[in-house]
Amino acid sequence: MENLLCEEVWLSSPGTPDISHEREHCTLKGYADSFYTTKEDSEQALALCLEKEFSYMPEPGYIDCLQSNNLVFLRFRVVQWLIKTCTRLNLSIGTVFNAANYLDRFLSLSQCHGWKHWMVELLSIACLSIASKFNETCLPSLDELQMENLEHSFRSSTIQQMELMLLQALKWRISSTTTYSYIELITSNIFYLKCHLQKELINQVNKTLLKAILDFKFLHYPPSVVAISALCCSLEELNIPSSYNVHLTNIMNLINQNHEDDISKCRRIMKPWLVDPFYSFKVSENSHYNPSSPVTVLLMERIDINDCQVDLSLFRMPSSNVNIPESSGTKRKRSEEE
Repeated sequence: MENLLCEEVWLSSPGTPDISHEREHCTLKGYADSFYTTKEDSEQALALCLEKEFSYMPEPGYIDCLQSNNLVFLRFRVVQWLIKTCTRLNLSIGTVFNAANYLDRFLSLSQCHGWKHWMVELLSIACLSIASKFNETCLPSLDELQMENLEHSFRSSTIQQMELMLLQALKWRISSTTTYSYIELITSNIFYLKCHLQKELINQVNKTLLKAILDFKFLHYPPSVVAISALCCSLEELNIPSSYNVHLTNIMNLINQNHEDDISKCRRIMKPWLVDPFYSFKVSENSHYNPSSPVTVLLMERIDINDCQVDLSLFRMPSSNVNIPESSGTKRKRSEEE
């Protein structure tokens, strides 16, 4: 049963998860230490993820939508908040990736062209709340999720209505295939690595993928492509012996060969991180989605938003996807009118 438990432990610095539970008698990493006990199990699980991953990607044209609606920087801030909040609450790394996936899929479905700051914050809280319910055994409260780095404070009932709207928009499909889904699958059969190198490699891949979800450019590629690119860069960063090429060849044989060019492109995007650890956190000064003034990136006094002030119809979801739940304030007003 212990193989079913999460082993991630967050470090104090944001975005740098570590794996600190060492196995005392482990000298070589093999399937005995993995959830997948045989090579066939691992390859079957990988094939299943590859089959599912396109069903959990944002809608086509999402990157253009982010840029045209000036949402690139807002998305960056939301994902950064997800990472910091999961670090603070000691939530598993998988929760971050699921929450970011829900965020991107919802934004890609929305027909809203005038996103307000409170709308983005409410959506991000709902994404993290649902991801926590799906991944965690000890759930943080909605108040705990809102403790830091938000400009607005929402009632539990408002967040719950947003959660329902989010679930309906995603058609209740929250067991997402993300880049994190591939980490164990693509590292579980590197038998030649000693245990400490195996753990160091997984830790490095985790850090690389956390940086990758901050960068909207990676949304263009399937999760498997980004994960394999992160593995390649991590192996180079750690100066792992060149025999890893055999392992990568085996992985490439299991995925679509048309993705080789995409993997090369992803690796080129990730390369600067090896030189500058903060590269992925920098936003180009010439980008049109930069905040107009420093005020927009400073924490302001928290604003309590009551149910009656929240109009979920502003999210403009296609009517075929979701029924907009009424806030309790709207219900009270309609009841008074009747």
